[in-house]
Amino acid sequence: MIYLKLFITFFKIGIFTFGGGYAMISLVRESVLANGWLTESRILDMIAVSESTPGPIAVNMATFVGSSQGGVLGAVIATAGVVLPSFIIILIIAAIASGFMKKPAVQAALEGVRPSVVGLILATGITMFFSQLLGFTTIKGGFAVDFRAIAVFAIVCIIAFVIKKLLHKKPSPIIMILVSALLGVIFY
Repeated sequence: MIYLKLFITFFKIGIFTFGGGYAMISLVRESVLANGWLTESRILDMIAVSESTPGPIAVNMATFVGSSQGGVLGAVIATAGVVLPSFIIILIIAAIASGFMKKPAVQAALEGVRPSVVGLILATGITMFFSQLLGFTTIKGGFAVDFRAIAVFAIVCIIAFVIKKLLHKKPSPIIMILVSALLGVIFY
């Protein structure tokens, strides 16, 4: 039954991922591909839409995948699956003690988890770079460079750099997403 599989898959993602939604992207991608729910191209679309819409990216991804596989009920079930572990863990921590996070063992565990979270986020970024811009998905598949995607990427990077240097502040992610969308319309 698809609903149970959606719930269990996203519950596992929710319980075994530390570091928030960006750290979940690689696990979501791996699980979705393994189950044959979406293609690599649709996953990249899902990530772009999930990042561009309001709300946490992990919740948006779960909702997107759930909806694509089981309609509105699938969306609700996948979203519940990814959110429930964090909700339960926070309830337990709040119930045990407010000073729990200050305990040396907890701090040491979190210090150990942080590099892993950075690695997961970095691996996802590198994977997306190679697959989206260079068309590289497998060693046997080779490269299929998308020069339009590279042009969009380069223009967005240049705009971000210029804004940062001229205005001495980081560019708004909303503006950068809108610029990317406009460039996508122009180039594609």
